[in-house]
Amino acid sequence: QVQLVESGGGLVQAGGSLRLSCAASGRTFSNHAMGWFRQTPGKEREFVAVINWSGGRTDYADSVKGRFTISRDNAKNTVYLQMNSLKPEDTAVYYCAADRSAWGTRIPPSYDYWGQGTQVTVSS
Repeated sequence: QVQLVESGGGLVQAGGSLRLSCAASGRTFSNHAMGWFRQTPGKEREFVAVINWSGGRTDYADSVKGRFTISRDNAKNTVYLQMNSLKPEDTAVYYCAADRSAWGTRIPPSYDYWGQGTQVTVSS
């Protein structure tokens, strides 16, 4: 069982930066790949980034590649999403999730555990 709590969301101007954190409880954090997803009202949850169990493999949605960086600290049971050069279209609720596998995928049904989400709003 893994419980996830996101933090770090807020309001930022276009071009600015935010760093999201996701703290995990449970002793199996390092067994899971970790992903970030986002969702806006009326739309499906969208893949943003994923990192494998060791941090040696990452994958990004094309829309954030080169601007966002996912990382993890297994000693602190925490995964991060550094978001730079933010755009108004990045506005969404951001969720972290734990994949049932250690490798990581882009597909939400692969993820067993989800946080409650944190709002990110980018003003133009």
